[in-house]
Amino acid sequence: MTRKYTAAAAIVLGMHDALVSTIGMIGGLTFADIDRYTIILSVVIASVAAGLSMGVSNYLAEKTNNNSNALRAGTITGAAFVTTCVFLVMPFFIIPNTYHALGMSLALTVLIILGCNLCICKLYGRNFWHHAIEMLAICMGVSIISFLIGEAAKYTLGVYI
Repeated sequence: MTRKYTAAAAIVLGMHDALVSTIGMIGGLTFADIDRYTIILSVVIASVAAGLSMGVSNYLAEKTNNNSNALRAGTITGAAFVTTCVFLVMPFFIIPNTYHALGMSLALTVLIILGCNLCICKLYGRNFWHHAIEMLAICMGVSIISFLIGEAAKYTLGVYI
């Protein structure tokens, strides 16, 4: 595994996991009518914990594969996760209306995916739209499935906030 590939893969791993999990959490908290300060606090705590977990998990996975850049890959993954989360929670610091802030977070999600894919496709000479649409579809699909599972669990367990 080359150095260039390890860094790109680590960035995509951290960024995409942050997009799916964090936007899912932000959306869930917003639709549960939680105030923006609780959303900010929840996202910051979860982002740091998950970023550390992602970094360590990638480090251990790369170490298991005898990758000499395992520490670098883990650090990049964790940093990409936390950095992405910072962008996604930032609208809640600026915009008082949580639904408008969520809309801005969703717009940032699309911009982050497009920007990341632009860089990776330039780096590897790949088709931008193919990869961008694939990542957008995966992110959107996982988010929708997560939302539906949450709704089903809410209905089944009778938990309404």
